[in-house]
Amino acid sequence: MNSTIKNKLVYIIKQIRNHILREPIPFIVLLISTIGFFAFSKLASEVLEGESFKIDTLILYLLRNPNNSNYPLGPPWLEEMMRDFTGLGGVGVLTIVTLSSAIYLYLIKRKDLMLYLITAVGIGTIFSNLIKYGFGRPRPELFPHGSITDTTSFPSNHSLVAAIVYLTIGVLLAESQTRYSIKIYILSLAILIILLVGISRVYLQVHWPSDVLAGWLGGTAWALMFWIIAHYMRKDKS
Repeated sequence: MNSTIKNKLVYIIKQIRNHILREPIPFIVLLISTIGFFAFSKLASEVLEGESFKIDTLILYLLRNPNNSNYPLGPPWLEEMMRDFTGLGGVGVLTIVTLSSAIYLYLIKRKDLMLYLITAVGIGTIFSNLIKYGFGRPRPELFPHGSITDTTSFPSNHSLVAAIVYLTIGVLLAESQTRYSIKIYILSLAILIILLVGISRVYLQVHWPSDVLAGWLGGTAWALMFWIIAHYMRKDKS
């Protein structure tokens, strides 16, 4: 390596380092998104090879009533509550949440954020459905389903799209706040909803645990990737 190329590489590395030091948050978010996509692809590979079947099956068995496996673990009200939680990731609820948020952004004259939200959710939903169609993984049939299903299993659309919707909206709300305690509260609430949606899908026996984990990983990585894109687009316009 001649000195000219070496000097250029050193200069580029210094520029990247300085940029990261000036704006560490976008770099951290990008790193988390990259790790999320990598973990998603790794998990998908394990599912294709059948390596996740044993742990998936064990978890589903642990969530059944030991005295009567036709019923889930816990009292009847818990199963009903899980149906409520799973509804937070349903097509109807997510559509209402997304459209109402988009209309609000339009009314306050933030068309850029409105388009950002619609694009992130719309393309993310297509991304999830294409993967689901490509995998064609059957739903678990070990026990009766606690919710109606009519599609294949991997990844969990409820978990993936819920992660995109609630994280994207959560980030938009958090960025509008100046107090870090409020930012943390908003993002924590978004994460809690995402977790409840995914856990409910496994509890109701309509998804393998690996389906939900893939949904969490893919949805989170997707939402963070779009946040990075929007961050630099807004910076270029400013």
